[in-house]
Amino acid sequence: DIATLPDFPAEIRAPAGTLAGVSGFQLQFGGSEILTPGDAPDALVAMNPAALKANVDDLPEGGMLVVNVDSFNKMNLTKAGYEENPLEDEDFRLKYRLIELDLTNLTKEALSESPLKPPEKVRCKNFFALGFTYYVYGRPLEPTLEFFDQKWGKRLPDVAEANSLALKAGYNLGDTMETARNRYQVSKAAVHPGVYRKISGNEALVYGLVVAAGKANRELLYSGYPITPASPVLEGLSQLKNYGVKCVQAEDEIAAMGVALGASFAGDLTVCATSGPGMCLKSEFIGLASITELPLIICNVQRGGPSTGLPTKTEQSDLLQALFSRHGDCPLPVVAAHSPSDCFDCALEAARIALTYMTPVILLSDLYVANGAEPWLVPNLSEIPEIKNELAEPDKEYVIYRRDPETLARTQAIPGQFGLEHRIGGLEKGEDGGVSYDPENHEEMTHLRAQKIAGICKSLDATEVQGEAEGDLLVIGWGGTYGAISSAVRLLHDEGYAVSSIHLRHLNPLPADLSDILGRFKKVIVPELNLGQLSLILRAKYLVDIIPHTKIQGKPFKVSELQQKFLEYLI
Repeated sequence: DIATLPDFPAEIRAPAGTLAGVSGFQLQFGGSEILTPGDAPDALVAMNPAALKANVDDLPEGGMLVVNVDSFNKMNLTKAGYEENPLEDEDFRLKYRLIELDLTNLTKEALSESPLKPPEKVRCKNFFALGFTYYVYGRPLEPTLEFFDQKWGKRLPDVAEANSLALKAGYNLGDTMETARNRYQVSKAAVHPGVYRKISGNEALVYGLVVAAGKANRELLYSGYPITPASPVLEGLSQLKNYGVKCVQAEDEIAAMGVALGASFAGDLTVCATSGPGMCLKSEFIGLASITELPLIICNVQRGGPSTGLPTKTEQSDLLQALFSRHGDCPLPVVAAHSPSDCFDCALEAARIALTYMTPVILLSDLYVANGAEPWLVPNLSEIPEIKNELAEPDKEYVIYRRDPETLARTQAIPGQFGLEHRIGGLEKGEDGGVSYDPENHEEMTHLRAQKIAGICKSLDATEVQGEAEGDLLVIGWGGTYGAISSAVRLLHDEGYAVSSIHLRHLNPLPADLSDILGRFKKVIVPELNLGQLSLILRAKYLVDIIPHTKIQGKPFKVSELQQKFLEYLI
């Protein structure tokens, strides 16, 4: 099993060699279930002094440190803030399992016969380093070589060949070095049979939306404006026109939301994806979607805020915005994905709620989930249930706000059909769609819209509790904290502690059985990457003394820090 997470600065081209310009890629793999990219690395590959300084404090004593010594010149050391070369410090050399490689020149030598230009050859040094780590960890080269062939074989065969040579040269170098003799073998994880592929959260969201439209027998229209970290959703869907996907890149966030509203009125399954700043701009139109009761999905891929904030770092600070950012009494369903592959399932769930209950739905993801990747068992589409949604028939009487007695949803009518003429808009309406300023009608319609959203909880499955059904400590999480929370709880449970966890997918309405679950535990703690927003909601709704545990550093929780925090309330 494997989990990965890229890390990069917000600048398009940050100053090379500086701490602000450091990019990285973290992964954890193993023969058992992997839920996070890991806490502290066992191995660190530093391509320059800035990369070393930015990450070396995370490397435990005795960890393997591979450095590209060619880049440790005076200019790069100064840029990184080093007065002296750390590789010449004896204490530093003894602290880690240091492996010094001249990756730049070794790569050039390996590609001496390649027709690529010298700067292009140097770019292959990442794969030289990867080949070396493959040797140390006993990983086969064949899957990566196949990847080179698929990505560049036909289009850029010289690039494919150069990267293949660099990868093999790095692997072979490991076989000749005494310092690389300590090798590790990781067994294959036991997984359910089927077809797997690596998938990121944004990719899974794309596929989930396409499948949801098919299962609902509606065309999919995506309307968006580029914003980090949601842009890959627009990019991914724009490549699926052959699957009936329509994409509109609007001039701004407000226009994107307006296009989605219009297409929903016309009968499409419509989607917008943005991040926190875009949600602010969309809020008025989201309110319009609520009062008109049009089905659409608004995805918020959260990042560090407020304002521009930390565009390439993760955070969970838009929960209260999702719940309350419209004027008036305007509750909406809120669904949150907990892992990259879960984005697929959440897209289906958001579409089910939107079309069944005739409402806009807010789907929360975050940068950690969106950019992270994991193996995904490709589902059998025939096993995914259809999304039932009824449209008004022209030969029957149509009253726009006459509601289904079970769901309280109105029936949608596609405009342009004889006999289905109706009014829709932002002014309050009576049951027949006529504008109404009647006080009692406004109160009734407000209650009906709220009751419709509250009633969604009747269609939800029972909340799954990880661990025992009662005990000393219950950990409640939502969104991208799932992996760290589950791992920490599992470790403590295996040590004999009475700790359990639940992870909430539905944040509005909350599950009907949540109150009962809360009452079965002595203490309840809620770890969040914000100032305690879910804690605030749970305290207000259930009058339980929730213990908030917060982190707002643009970084995900570590398993070890959560394990230590939970222990404080178990001892």
